Amino acid sequence: MQFPQPVPLTDIAAMIGATIIGNDQASATGINEIHKVEPGDLVFVDHPKYYAKCLNSKASFIIINKATEVPEGKALLVVEKPFDAYCTIVEYFRPFTPSSTMISDTAVIDESSFLYPNVFVGHHVKIGAHCIIHPHVTIMDHCIIGDHVVIQAGSVIGSNGFYYNTKKDRENWYKKMPDCGRVILEDHVEIGANCTIDRGVSHDTIVGQGTKFDNMVHIGHDTVIGKNCLLAAQVAIAGATTLEDGVTLWGQVGVNKTLTIGANAVVFAQSGVGSDIEGNKVYFGTPVQDAKIKQRELVWVKRIPELWDKVMGR
Repeated sequence: MQFPQPVPLTDIAAMIGATIIGNDQASATGINEIHKVEPGDLVFVDHPKYYAKCLNSKASFIIINKATEVPEGKALLVVEKPFDAYCTIVEYFRPFTPSSTMISDTAVIDESSFLYPNVFVGHHVKIGAHCIIHPHVTIMDHCIIGDHVVIQAGSVIGSNGFYYNTKKDRENWYKKMPDCGRVILEDHVEIGANCTIDRGVSHDTIVGQGTKFDNMVHIGHDTVIGKNCLLAAQVAIAGATTLEDGVTLWGQVGVNKTLTIGANAVVFAQSGVGSDIEGNKVYFGTPVQDAKIKQRELVWVKRIPELWDKVMGR
């Protein structure tokens, strides 16, 4: 999330009760998680395992629970509970704002777009030109819809991410991370019926220009989908995953978190993608592999009883 304007680090420190070590005259321009940080961002870390990764990331300011050496030009905000500090900042800049109308007064909707009855549009949503939004679609706060976008009935754009901070040393093991990201649907995107697209936890979930979804597709938080991708029914993609341009996922493909599927890859139905895969290839199976190899394996598996009988002399 980018702040409306740069915020002095001293103001952030006062908000969360932190001690500044390093460049205390700087200003933060946003807050993000480690996989999306940019220069000027705040990031938090509360486990020694990830100290080095955060300190050496693009983030300029690190909320941390232990004083340590500060990389040149950066600053630490030392506080006992970095996760709680992160939540405090997010909730200050992106507070919960109730809605009492189906279409918020703060939404900006091009007059050429058509919204069916019973569409909900949240605060600060932008909907471009020549869009068609079908009945019972929900578009939550801060989402951006491009031009010529179609969203079929019952879909939810901008639902909360399934993302929890897990600590076994507290009563509430699963503490939800507040969302401050958005969903961005670029031009000529089509979303089928009863799809769910989670907003980014700290950055944006993006569906690229010309991409088409079938019905009942789920997209996890902070996922970035490229241009002209095709996702068939019941595809599910976990958080912070990247699909490059032209990817095709057929029905019921499951995709793990924080991985990349290369451009123009095709994954056959009911496959499971557990790690990065190259583009311009066809895949099948769980875990996926080259579709031709996997299909030959299945043929040989079917022949096992016959081969066994031959070995046993039956």
